[in-house]
Amino acid sequence: MIMWIRDGADSSMRLAVAAGRAAGGAAQRNRAKRRMREAFRLNRWRFRGKCDVVLVARSGLNGAAWEDLQAELVGLAGRAGILQSGKRENG
Repeated sequence: MIMWIRDGADSSMRLAVAAGRAAGGAAQRNRAKRRMREAFRLNRWRFRGKCDVVLVARSGLNGAAWEDLQAELVGLAGRAGILQSGKRENG
């Protein structure tokens, strides 16, 4: 997947997802977007800052294991500088 970060005064860690035709047919694109949204929801506590996140699906996303998908998201967040250090307090 690809991650874009948008900083701005009105940013508040919102998420946008996109999947083009390279990600497959309509059903595959929708599944890819659902998986990206769920991975973001489960890992949102790791992110910090006031920015908006845009995730774009690539062709191999649906074939990737769930753990690999989440690891990719966290890795991209770390490279983007929005990953906070520390452990989750609740949950």
